[in-house]
Amino acid sequence: MTMNRIICTLLVGGVCLASVACGSKKSAEAEAVAEVVTAPKVTTQVVHLEDVVMQSTFTGNVEGFAINNITPQQPRRITRLLVDVGDRVYAGQKVAELDNSSLAQAKAQYENNKAAFERADELYKFGGESKANWEASKTAYEVSKLSYENLLENTTLKTPVSGVVTARNYDNGDMVSGLPIFVVQKINPVKVLIPVSESLYSYIKKGMKVDVELDALPDTKFKGTISRLTPSIDQATRTFEVEVTVSNPAEKIKPGMFARVTVNYGERKNVVVPDQSVVKMLGSGDRFIYVLQADGTVKYQKVELGRRMEEKYEILGGIQDGDEVVVTGQVALKDGVAVEVVE
Repeated sequence: MTMNRIICTLLVGGVCLASVACGSKKSAEAEAVAEVVTAPKVTTQVVHLEDVVMQSTFTGNVEGFAINNITPQQPRRITRLLVDVGDRVYAGQKVAELDNSSLAQAKAQYENNKAAFERADELYKFGGESKANWEASKTAYEVSKLSYENLLENTTLKTPVSGVVTARNYDNGDMVSGLPIFVVQKINPVKVLIPVSESLYSYIKKGMKVDVELDALPDTKFKGTISRLTPSIDQATRTFEVEVTVSNPAEKIKPGMFARVTVNYGERKNVVVPDQSVVKMLGSGDRFIYVLQADGTVKYQKVELGRRMEEKYEILGGIQDGDEVVVTGQVALKDGVAVEVVE
């Protein structure tokens, strides 16, 4: 091999080595740049245990504290209705008069039997009447008395409670059958029936004070008291019915109004996180949070949410006191990816 060819070969080899070296260096630099570019930027926050007010809000409809259906014991024709829907009525007040054609006969029978028994009773005291006749006379008198009083009671109908007439099902001259003539509801106080889940039922106690808000009266908050707890669960809804009593001296609260009842159970300590840190899994109701690890990666962590408090969430499970959670930048994240934490 000539000297010139040797020199040329060395020169070509050197150039190739230099090219390979340059290519390797550029590739390494590109990979390093790619690593810097692909590391998602996130902001984080260290979260801690805080005192959280245990509070739940339930919805329900207002009802009268007592609901009375006013109707005669037997079908009767209405002579005159004395009140109407919306009227304020008082216990013992007459509200309707029914046909009294048979009342006079019943009264006469009662008075005759009464007089006959009084005579028999006087004679019986002095031995002038047998015990059998005395007992027969007494029975006839008592039966006719009950019949007359029952007929009298069902001829002039009175309301047994004070309240508001909320329904009228007949007009003058109608024959009463089936439905009550009037429905009267006592509205001071009123009650709200709320459905409480199994998980919260154990926290509800009779006598607890609650806050009541009404859509129809948005500027006023009312105080209520838990007055009754149903001991059995509704199989269809898996909830317990709880009764709340609300004082209503001005009678502003009306039956049928929509109510929100807020129950406060006290306080408990749980981790509290910014609401931005909580991400919903697509296609399910699961919630999760990315937790920053010591090696700079993030861990996908499923969590159980408690109360929402303005811009924060109470966490019932999945996050520990002192964890550093990702607050923003979750869009590009997945479990185990390295991140860059920025201010």
